[in-house]
Amino acid sequence: MEDYSRTVSVIIPVYHLEKYIRQTMECVLAQTYTDWEMVLVEDGGNDRSAEIIEEFIKEKDLSGRIRLIHQKDEFGAAAARNTGVRESRGRYIAYLDGDDVWSENKLEKQLAFMKEKDAAFVFTGYEFADANAVGNGKVVRVPETLNYKQALRNTTIFTSTVMFDTRKLPREKLMMPKIKSEDTALWWRLLREGNIAYGLDENLVLYRRPGKSLSSNKLEAVRRIWMLYRKSEKLNIFASAVNFVFWAVRAVGRRI
Repeated sequence: MEDYSRTVSVIIPVYHLEKYIRQTMECVLAQTYTDWEMVLVEDGGNDRSAEIIEEFIKEKDLSGRIRLIHQKDEFGAAAARNTGVRESRGRYIAYLDGDDVWSENKLEKQLAFMKEKDAAFVFTGYEFADANAVGNGKVVRVPETLNYKQALRNTTIFTSTVMFDTRKLPREKLMMPKIKSEDTALWWRLLREGNIAYGLDENLVLYRRPGKSLSSNKLEAVRRIWMLYRKSEKLNIFASAVNFVFWAVRAVGRRI
């Protein structure tokens, strides 16, 4: 029986990523921490993403460490990530969006930090990048810790920086809700339950923003965060407004 007690399962949702997915997979291959598996979940797209992934697996002879799962019944990033988590084998879960890029020592540094803090939930700093994954110098600094109240006002936790220890947070706790901003909703739920998120304040991830992505649509972001306060967290108007003001100030600050 194989031992996965040190393995990091890298969960990658895949939807129309033929331009980027190979570079994202290459950054995992380049990690200085080598005990990992990649679980890619193809989410109903109709481009060449799946073909590129299969070619990559064959070329690198990594069929035992890289798995491509074709989502059939449910679609969307939340469903894809949830499938990846359920199908993963490693003790540690690390999310990586299929157009983002990790520094080569990301996993090594983050695991060491997680063990140092005896943490279940950790995240890192990151840098905004263009469509070619070239950083633009806008580095997001992260706090040492975030609790629930703080996280409502500071949505600095970026999905491709997150890692969980499933011995402390079992897989069933990591299922994302099928709503917009499903990742933030998960972080808030875990923190609401009394967990603490620990931030490693190092720039270890490039957050690619290729133009008209959902995340870069400012009006949509405003609407999504407001709906999370009101519908997901069920905050009243006053509490929602107060948290929203703090969120807006920090969100603008991250981008200037």
